[in-house]
Amino acid sequence: RAGELLESFGLAQAAGRLVKTYSGGMRRRLDVAASIVLEPELLFLDEPTTGLDLQSRQELWNTIRNLVQEGTTVILTTQYLEEADQLADDLVVIDHGRIIAQGTAGQLKKNLGGTVIELTMGEGSDVDKAASLVGAVIGTKPERQGALLRMPSPDGSHLLTQMLRRLDDEGVQPTGVALREPSLDDVFL
Repeated sequence: RAGELLESFGLAQAAGRLVKTYSGGMRRRLDVAASIVLEPELLFLDEPTTGLDLQSRQELWNTIRNLVQEGTTVILTTQYLEEADQLADDLVVIDHGRIIAQGTAGQLKKNLGGTVIELTMGEGSDVDKAASLVGAVIGTKPERQGALLRMPSPDGSHLLTQMLRRLDDEGVQPTGVALREPSLDDVFL
């Protein structure tokens, strides 16, 4: 079983080396492989993909999916909400020790209310002015991350059109505009 897991986690060629010579990602994969040697009924994984490159993360996700298909219950903690979206049947989102949302990924996204609008403001633009103008259109202050303004949009493109007209009337030009389905990051924020 150990040989099978070392092969499965891409560690077979390093099997003869001391673990202290492994990279951080290799150690992470070894930790998870060691935890499933006995094929447990219940497995707790605490941020298992931290420090992994994209390919290793995808491989570990597939391993977790396979464990679940084979009957293992996995309780996963992660700061990567995309990971939770990909792997979890039921989610509990915790912020500062308090549950702020609970349900399936689809339910949580649906509760946010439709699509999400993102406006990226250019370098040197007045982001505060843009946020104020957009806020007047949507009736609430948009979430701001640097030069990015993000807000839920229950009616999608109609609200976006109103915002862009208002910004244009005031001479404020975004450099990027996106209308997309909400993510778990949006739910959390």
